[in-house]
Amino acid sequence: MDSLTSLMDGFGTALTPVNLLWAALGVLLGTAIGVLPGIGPAMAVALLLPVTYGLEPTGAFIMFAGIYYGAMFGGSTTSILLNTPGESAAVVAAMEGNPMAKSGRGAQALAAAAVGHFAGGMIGTILLVVLAPTVADLAVDIGAPDYFALMVLAFIAVTSVLGASRLRGLASLLIGLTLGLVGLDQMTGQQRLTFGSLQLADGIDVVIVAVGLFAIGEALWVAAHLRRTTGKAIPVGRPWLGRDDVKRTWKSWLRGPFIGFPFGAIPAGGAEIPTFLSYVTEKRLSKHQDEWGKGAIEGVAGPESAASASAAGTLVSMLTLGLPTTAVAAVMLAAFQQYGIQPGPLLFENEPDLVWGLIASLFVGMVLLLALNLPLAPVWAKLLQIPRPYLYAGILFFAAVGAYAVGGEVVDLVILLVIGLIGFGMRRYGLPVLPAVIGVILGPNAEQQLRRALQISDGSVSGLVNTPFSVTVYAVVLGVLLWPVLKRVRR
Repeated sequence: MDSLTSLMDGFGTALTPVNLLWAALGVLLGTAIGVLPGIGPAMAVALLLPVTYGLEPTGAFIMFAGIYYGAMFGGSTTSILLNTPGESAAVVAAMEGNPMAKSGRGAQALAAAAVGHFAGGMIGTILLVVLAPTVADLAVDIGAPDYFALMVLAFIAVTSVLGASRLRGLASLLIGLTLGLVGLDQMTGQQRLTFGSLQLADGIDVVIVAVGLFAIGEALWVAAHLRRTTGKAIPVGRPWLGRDDVKRTWKSWLRGPFIGFPFGAIPAGGAEIPTFLSYVTEKRLSKHQDEWGKGAIEGVAGPESAASASAAGTLVSMLTLGLPTTAVAAVMLAAFQQYGIQPGPLLFENEPDLVWGLIASLFVGMVLLLALNLPLAPVWAKLLQIPRPYLYAGILFFAAVGAYAVGGEVVDLVILLVIGLIGFGMRRYGLPVLPAVIGVILGPNAEQQLRRALQISDGSVSGLVNTPFSVTVYAVVLGVLLWPVLKRVRR
């Protein structure tokens, strides 16, 4: 009841005209910035940090929250329409959203994503209000073996359900894990696969990998085939969700938050793992197996809902523990410290107006995001009516700008082209792209957690399965691996 009273007070703060203006501005800026590949929500918040020096803290954080959610949706827009993820959390949206767009259903994919963000954000924020202390307590107890088990689950699940065979999925994952090894060893500081280049010592940014594999690889693939077939504009289709679409997606919208929120709240969480797991879950539960890979709308609705809920989950650890679980949370933590505020267990007592105003603004931001982007879905989808030679030339340009913006180094453009050629080769030989991106995102972290767990257990392998949580996760992994075999035996 105390939380509900505090939330009502927070709405009083968030619904003032000035704070409403900051929320609307944040959502608008976030959506516009999220459309540009390489400039995700973390960079957007970081770029706007100096602008907010003169703002009152509550208004600044309300705007930051709007940018966060808006940029996540903006990244999904280019992921769906142009197969160019604006950030790593939007990678999964391309798997089914882009085939939908190519078949003339881009507006439906965008509408499913917009409603998914709304549902996930709303349910995630309600869970934030109700469960913040409990989830924070659970997050503290999760150790290195548990993190590693979760990442193994993500690797196995995604290689099991994507591509023409498990072997090809595993080959794609190995490509990603190899790219993830480039740079300095996090434990020893040794250089790995850098070929003596100082620019590679920091590793390859995941945005460059995602944009290279998806956007550059897709553009080269289309260019290779345009010699034989003329590029035609893709029809937009009707700009609303039909009854069948809603019937197929409403369960996905409701399932996504319960996958996304816990992963957002735990350290080393974020939106990447839950979006992958949501995709796998929706594919397993779908009654339209023949549509997956060709444009199954559930494959957009579930992961987008999970991504939005995970954004609410990241605020749990940051506000209650001062522990950032994503790049955006880390930038927002820096913003708190800039104002002389230290997130932690006492934050709710010391700064109740700011915290509850921020949480209430999340509800307001979700409504603004839906109101802004549902009417704009057919407008965004008209991008597909640009003739393909011009469209993909534009994609190459913005991909190059986005990759250069990540580090400001010319070598990033060379890396982008090399990875784009790898993406082209993967398409040529039927390797799914998503496991490679997962390998890059989670590989370094998985290695770090594995070595940490083995150090704690003095090198004993039993240290990887010494908690009930890790044992449960490995049981699920075993189930995922054995399920196709059991199914075949049963037949």
